[in-house]
Amino acid sequence: MTLNDQSPQRRSRWRFAPLAVAVCGLAVGYALGWQEYLSLSYLADSQETLKQAVAANRGLAMAAFGLLYTLAVAFSFPAASALTIFGGFLFGWLAGGLIVAVAATLGATLIFLAARSAFGETLLRRADGAANKLAQGFQDNGFLYLLALRLAPIFPFFVVNVAPALFNISVRTYVAATLIGILPATFVYAYLGQSIESVLMAARQSGRTPSIADLVTPQLQLAFLLLALLALVPIIVRRMRGAQKP
Repeated sequence: MTLNDQSPQRRSRWRFAPLAVAVCGLAVGYALGWQEYLSLSYLADSQETLKQAVAANRGLAMAAFGLLYTLAVAFSFPAASALTIFGGFLFGWLAGGLIVAVAATLGATLIFLAARSAFGETLLRRADGAANKLAQGFQDNGFLYLLALRLAPIFPFFVVNVAPALFNISVRTYVAATLIGILPATFVYAYLGQSIESVLMAARQSGRTPSIADLVTPQLQLAFLLLALLALVPIIVRRMRGAQKP
């Protein structure tokens, strides 16, 4: 076998490298127990220490938090909601929300590129039947589909980060839909984080562990779902018009 014959095989194997790095990073993080520091329990126990660190050097703290958020999303740690609340608590709803929006979009784009490099083209070539129709739908309306998924935080954030990589969605579309779609939930969670001290105090007094459920009400989840349905209206109208044409 010649060198030219081996080259495509080597490139094929290397396409899994970015995703392998992400998986290894997630495994190492869990092995070292980093997930314990990305929870509301840690925030409840360390709120004074964290506030003092931000007061000592706010600019450095904002940069460090943005990097931490980017890496957490890129390595698919299921802690986006808790970290967004951290951002609002530490920096206020506006500054914290802006940091989270940029960092979350960057981290999501990194894992999207890694997943697309590993699986995207292969699965598209093998897709048939319903899978092919779904892929075609994403290709035709990728921005609106992804925007709806981002607006309604029904599915885990890391699932929505990876799933579009299985379809033919451009990086530009992915970044735009992600950044716009996460803004409502980001600023809501950051605002909740800005006023979370009373929730943490109540949880501590009752002897229970604080959780996201203490902050996110069913009414708030319903509002996010309605926003997602609103994003799908143009697709529905377009298909209805298409069905009416002879």
